[in-house]
Amino acid sequence: MTRFFSASLVLNLLCILITPLAAGEKETGLPTTGENQPNLIVIMVDDMGYAGLSCFGNPYFKTPELDRLAAEAIRFTDFHSSGTVCSPTRAGLLTGRYQQRAGIEAVIHPVSDHPEHRKGLQLSETTFAEVLKEAGYTTGLIGKWHQGYPQNSDDFHPQNHGFDEFFGYHSGNIDFISHVGDHYAHDWWHGKQETPEEGYSTHLINHYTSDFIKRHAVDDKPFCLYVAHEAIHNPLQKPGDPVRRTEDEWNRWDWKNATEAEWIEMYKGMTLPVDEGIGEIRQILEEQGIAENTLILFFSDNGPASDLPSGSNQWRGKKGSVYEGGHRVPALAWWPGKIQQGQVSNATLLSLDVMPTLLSLAGVKADAYELDGKDISSLLLKGEPVEGRPLFWASMGNGGQRAEAMRKGPWKLVVQHPKAKPGTFENEKVELYHLEDDPGESTDLATREPARTAAMLEKLKQWYAETQEGKTRQPGGWLESRASQQ
Repeated sequence: MTRFFSASLVLNLLCILITPLAAGEKETGLPTTGENQPNLIVIMVDDMGYAGLSCFGNPYFKTPELDRLAAEAIRFTDFHSSGTVCSPTRAGLLTGRYQQRAGIEAVIHPVSDHPEHRKGLQLSETTFAEVLKEAGYTTGLIGKWHQGYPQNSDDFHPQNHGFDEFFGYHSGNIDFISHVGDHYAHDWWHGKQETPEEGYSTHLINHYTSDFIKRHAVDDKPFCLYVAHEAIHNPLQKPGDPVRRTEDEWNRWDWKNATEAEWIEMYKGMTLPVDEGIGEIRQILEEQGIAENTLILFFSDNGPASDLPSGSNQWRGKKGSVYEGGHRVPALAWWPGKIQQGQVSNATLLSLDVMPTLLSLAGVKADAYELDGKDISSLLLKGEPVEGRPLFWASMGNGGQRAEAMRKGPWKLVVQHPKAKPGTFENEKVELYHLEDDPGESTDLATREPARTAAMLEKLKQWYAETQEGKTRQPGGWLESRASQQ
């Protein structure tokens, strides 16, 4: 068997010193540390495809609050999640590094004997919450964590990764009513205390988000709030629906046999509570007089799942795919008085860019970290272009199937491994697309462009090998499980 990747570059030693910028060292247009540090709100929705919002082409219903926010913001048309499923994207977002370095390439699975179940965000990783907390911020997480099940390790709790406050759940999803997680156990927490609480999960996330902002708007310290919505991930439940998952069974809503009207009503019913929550955030920021000192970033964790029609026909693929539809997501940035209203940017961006941007805006040096994302604060504040760089994806499905991709300018390389053994890179099948001419990735140019294809494939392999040098050790894994069975 020929392995897909070979070892190559050795990572530099990760330095974990945190050094705030002195006032005289700040870049022009960026705030200094202290009282001028902005509040930072990062909002990530779950499984919402590119056309999940009406301002991005939703043909079924309007999302008025997000549309209003977008009209006063920068709307990004070429923004990508670093992963194609939940856990990897979140690991990358939190650390600003490709999630392969953290050893989280697939969904942290709820089934106890699954090869990916015991993994989680290790304490050796450095999150944006840890850095900002050291820089004087109050930090909070409301909603979905999905960076390790607490029964496997106490290390996986969000409050061990820089978050002062946590209201939400650890698993991949919970019943919106009963709050039973995908591992068939109750999963709603106040900090490190599992806490039974009544309420539709999106409404609870909205409530605790509003409460956090109100309490900390009057503090002398700035805040950084990460709002990780459950919607529009399954279980498919709109407000008023019955419990679908208990600790004994999951009575799934049968979306495949629903009428189109019922299907769209479910989609709308799960989306609009998120939209209403955005309106609440905006109202509170304005009432508290802190809107002009607060940045909001909004985006999705990956492309659309098949159960709700939030994707766009422009893009090929869905959640779990390395084609554009699997990782090109709706995104916007709002900051009254700082970000010019009504902009549309086609800059090619990645969710890994969030951490270095937050640090920069907070006046914190990011040079001490081996971050893969780029600081895009100059794009936000001054409209300056983002320097081009190659982007990479490496996806692993629940069955251990792999796929990789690389983007360089308009060129997109896609690598599939049909019928490969779980966790391996066997049966390499390479495709090449030109996104400017073929945004739907319908015409494979690999045989017409052999030199370009070979060069991009080699670069992709070098990138993956480099992420594996010194990667964080994790328990389990497909290849490790296979080796133990032999």
